[in-house]
Amino acid sequence: MKVAPTEDETRRAGPSPRLELSGIRRSFDGREVVRGVSLSISTGEVLCLLGPSGCGKSTTLRIAAGVDRQDAGEVRLGGQVAASGATFVPPERRSVGLMFQDFALFPHLKVADNVAFGLKGGAAANGARIGELLERVGLSRFHDSWPHELSGGEQQRVALARALAPRPRVMLMDEPFSGLDNRLRDGIRDETLSLLKEEGTAVLLVTHEPDEAMRMADEIALMRDGRIVQSGAPYNIYTAPVDRAAAAFFSDINVVRGVSRGALTETPFGAFLTPGHADGAEVEIVIRPQHLGIDFDRDGRGPAATPQQGVAARARVLRARFTGRESLVEFRMETDGQVVKATVPNVFLPAAGTPLWLTLRRDRCFVFPASRGAGSGSGPSSI
Repeated sequence: MKVAPTEDETRRAGPSPRLELSGIRRSFDGREVVRGVSLSISTGEVLCLLGPSGCGKSTTLRIAAGVDRQDAGEVRLGGQVAASGATFVPPERRSVGLMFQDFALFPHLKVADNVAFGLKGGAAANGARIGELLERVGLSRFHDSWPHELSGGEQQRVALARALAPRPRVMLMDEPFSGLDNRLRDGIRDETLSLLKEEGTAVLLVTHEPDEAMRMADEIALMRDGRIVQSGAPYNIYTAPVDRAAAAFFSDINVVRGVSRGALTETPFGAFLTPGHADGAEVEIVIRPQHLGIDFDRDGRGPAATPQQGVAARARVLRARFTGRESLVEFRMETDGQVVKATVPNVFLPAAGTPLWLTLRRDRCFVFPASRGAGSGSGPSSI
């Protein structure tokens, strides 16, 4: 028999997660779009559900909000069951805030009335809360304005104020910044994150943009084909991807293929240690463009080999472009004709055909089993 925890044990264990999903499954027309998703978010934490379009992340958010019901699994809010096989709490009773990419402001209501929409207190208390939030989002002067009189960024801030007005325990945000001009987006993200942290709100943010997830999240849950394939802090997700597809989701990659023999794989950059791969197994060494180094040709002699970089490989420039903060240089390897990309800070525009030597940071490379499909492969080996 399971013994219930004492009050003292419960207090030591700490508060329950604000939002917890356990084994969520959902199918449409016989196709399972969410497959056993589990996650939890604590007070003041931002968890970003990141993945390509169609991976099931928005459906997961809708289930958390209560606007869709799961086929299996459980939703808990503050430790209390909100949705299970036997229980369903409707959206309006979940103390959950919602923000979407279209802002969804009521065009027939002025800004203050939009913010007041979900408030249930008295006129004085509501007025104080409206004034406080409009001041915090920098829109006090628009108190009596109509939504169509505001810019996209200003409308987004009104939508944020409206969602926060009832002091929800959890904020659910579905691509809330995708409709904003690029020039405004970073500033609005930072303002939104600061306000959410001040309110202590637990946030589930859905996005398909890795930069947005890296900028805003305390934890990223990378989703693919209805499943969470990897979760962790942004730094850990980026520097230790679970497979080649995870690495490629965050940046361009170069892939050098080879065959592991005796736990070594020969490449144009020398031999790589590939422990854990069977003898004769095909492997892929994944290198991000920023981790390729460039050195000038010295009468056909490259830079000396080092344990960190291995040997240099000769290549010729195909094209070079300046992208604003860095230069992107494409090369064709002389050994096997493969095209690889390198990025260089500032302006570096060598002419097409220029022979150069490429080196790489071995500690920044990943080794995976050769892909059989877009998402195949296990975790990276050490190099």
